[in-house]
Amino acid sequence: MTTVLSTLLDLVLRLALWLLVAPLLPGIVNRVKAWVAGRRGPPLLQLYYDLARLWRKGVVLSDLASPGFIAGPAIAWVALLGAALLMPLGPVGGALDFRGDVLLFVYLLAVARFCTAWAALETGSAFEGMGAAREVSFAVIAEAALITAILALAVQSGSVALDAMLDHPPGGGALMLAAGLFTVLLAENCRVPFDDPNTHLELTMIHEAMILDHSGPPLAIILHGAAMKLLLFAVLLPQTVLPMGEWPPLAAAGILAGSVLVVTIGVGLVESLLARLAFRQVPLLLTTAFLLCLFALLLALRSGGIPAAADDALRRPVATTAGVPPGHSDNPMEGGAR
Repeated sequence: MTTVLSTLLDLVLRLALWLLVAPLLPGIVNRVKAWVAGRRGPPLLQLYYDLARLWRKGVVLSDLASPGFIAGPAIAWVALLGAALLMPLGPVGGALDFRGDVLLFVYLLAVARFCTAWAALETGSAFEGMGAAREVSFAVIAEAALITAILALAVQSGSVALDAMLDHPPGGGALMLAAGLFTVLLAENCRVPFDDPNTHLELTMIHEAMILDHSGPPLAIILHGAAMKLLLFAVLLPQTVLPMGEWPPLAAAGILAGSVLVVTIGVGLVESLLARLAFRQVPLLLTTAFLLCLFALLLALRSGGIPAAADDALRRPVATTAGVPPGHSDNPMEGGAR
């Protein structure tokens, strides 16, 4: 009974963490951008106010919209929450962790993107269809970089469980892996230089174009899901280069919170100091992120990953019996030459 209660309490605390802390990150990004520009900027809790306002509003539906217009954002939000519950938090493993959970983690992120694009296509709007097409096109390279980074962590740790992968000491390609994952973070969350979340020109939108027709609670779900996805990658990135599995829980929690804050401030600085790329240049930057993750994977293979151990086993000399010519057996029951 005590074990069940402790498990339920842990799950409730994790849900509260992911649901309540996630909207804070976009506020930090906006305040950093305002500070760099010399402005006062919006309140730090602005997204909380926006979510509360949207939940009180009604939903305006297009005549062409199908049930997928409402179901898509809800399914995407549930998928992102499931991926968040799989994410280890320092020395504390994921709430739903199991062997091979990294595969489910990747698939849940893909489901969230698919459902968001599906809801955009259900409106019959040319702008939302254009945004969905751009999102899916760029996601092909971004997902390849993310999967390559996960393969590097799996080879380096010899495990396909997220908690074991993130607890293993970083290898020689840790900096390249971190740079590649930070680029993927910007692309997956539609931040500058890949997209501009504050743009008002439909022809240049990617993510914002997919939610032009959403309003009320569905729009609140989309905005909260986007904030939760940003928090998810901000938690994943520091743990790939700074394993915290052996640290005391309080120290690990403080370091992880500080690392998430540093990553969030880094996103704000990138958005302040860099301009948005032209669409034809986006695949080049995503390919660079993929190559960085690929080099990290090659270094993990060379420094003693799973294939290296198998290669050592193959090169190990096989014990033979001296004096027995080839083609003969030293077992008297086999009758000598074959």
